[in-house]
Amino acid sequence: MFWTLFIWWDFFMKAFVYDRTHADWKNWVQERGEPAFRASQIMDWIYQKRVTSFEEMSNLPKGLRQCLSDSFDFAPLDNITTQQSADGTVKFLNRLHDGHAIETVIMRHHYGNSVCVTTQVGCRVGCTFCASTLGGLKRNLNAGEIVAQVVEAQRYLDREGERVGSVVIMGIGEPFENYDAMIQFIRVINDPKGLHIGQRHITVSTSGIVPNIYRFADEGLQVVLAISLHAPNQELRAKLMPVSRRFPLPELLEACQYYMEKTGRRITYEYALIGGKNDQPEHAHELGQLLAGTHCLVNLIPVNYVPERNYTRTPRNQIFEFKRILEGYKVNTTIRREHGSDIDAACGQLRAKHMDSGQKTS
Repeated sequence: MFWTLFIWWDFFMKAFVYDRTHADWKNWVQERGEPAFRASQIMDWIYQKRVTSFEEMSNLPKGLRQCLSDSFDFAPLDNITTQQSADGTVKFLNRLHDGHAIETVIMRHHYGNSVCVTTQVGCRVGCTFCASTLGGLKRNLNAGEIVAQVVEAQRYLDREGERVGSVVIMGIGEPFENYDAMIQFIRVINDPKGLHIGQRHITVSTSGIVPNIYRFADEGLQVVLAISLHAPNQELRAKLMPVSRRFPLPELLEACQYYMEKTGRRITYEYALIGGKNDQPEHAHELGQLLAGTHCLVNLIPVNYVPERNYTRTPRNQIFEFKRILEGYKVNTTIRREHGSDIDAACGQLRAKHMDSGQKTS
């Protein structure tokens, strides 16, 4: 019964204003007999003034405002709860129009504010150390629902006179399994008439959906690509990340090599260190040998504790030793700065807690 109602709602719902680039708006207004400059006015109201209703667009003709109202919604996000960490990290749990809940995070850096966005309600990839997969995949977000997360984060920062400087597509879900919406999202937030976030300030992370890595390489974008690696060999990776059974490690590395050659950009390999699983010196040596001589960066991530997974953190001195070993193979290596350690920091953790409380998102 629920899915029948959901399909009915999805069929009749309006498009979202955040779905469109300036070129899309230009086509839309001209199809309705309006001059092309109306597209810039609409984008200005949406992204610079950040209004939440068409009636506020006072320099548009009344008829055009009514047409917009009849055709579009603002993809409202209903805030369920907001957590703020002592380090300035802010985590939002928001409800979508159909009752599903998603997370968005603002992270503070010395170089500015970064926003981490969600691309799916849940995730089917099944990484054993990740809270996002608990409950499985419910649905994909459309581009407007992803853009709305950045706009809402910017509204929050407006109160402090700050702005969103970069975006990481690393929240709940596998972006490369919602590929078209992800690409449109990138084009919308990069649009000079919109939020104008530079492509080199946008990072997309994938667990390794090999066909779409090739596709992404051919898009002609200058976006940062991050690969969730988390193991130095196929056997261990398949245990930690079931997606590796679909796309084995050798195939993944081949796709990554194609990406680097096609774009001229290095790849970031994310490596979550899990106590006793993938954090031993032999793992570091194997990883160093695997990546030596490639144009890459390894980002070591102390795993976030998720009660349902019962994985433990690697001791800090062991993390530094892991880094030292990799650098011995001349592999550029960083340790990710922890954000929000005093709140539900793990990706999907706040949503999982919300679901466990009986407030289901489906």
